[in-house]
Amino acid sequence: MTDQTVDLDKHRGMAAQKATDLRRALAEVESHVRELREREADLENRMLTVPAASWLEAAVKARHLLNLYAASLPAEDTRHRALVAALFDDFARLSGDG
Repeated sequence: MTDQTVDLDKHRGMAAQKATDLRRALAEVESHVRELREREADLENRMLTVPAASWLEAAVKARHLLNLYAASLPAEDTRHRALVAALFDDFARLSGDG
């Protein structure tokens, strides 16, 4: 017996190595997506339970909702996309960021 580990990836063919790499990458992406969804749910729960203390905090909540809405728009809906972009510009201008 030996204490050294054997790198099994070196003993596979190129196609098997690529398939293994793809499975590992997919598992990592799925893990990140799960983490992101959990963090987003936590953020939204805090947004629901903690009232905004200012118009700027309310705008942060509105930005989040507008981003969700804009992500659901079809690519050809340029009118609504432009309206969302204009509203973001208004938020920036009125908050002193623009």
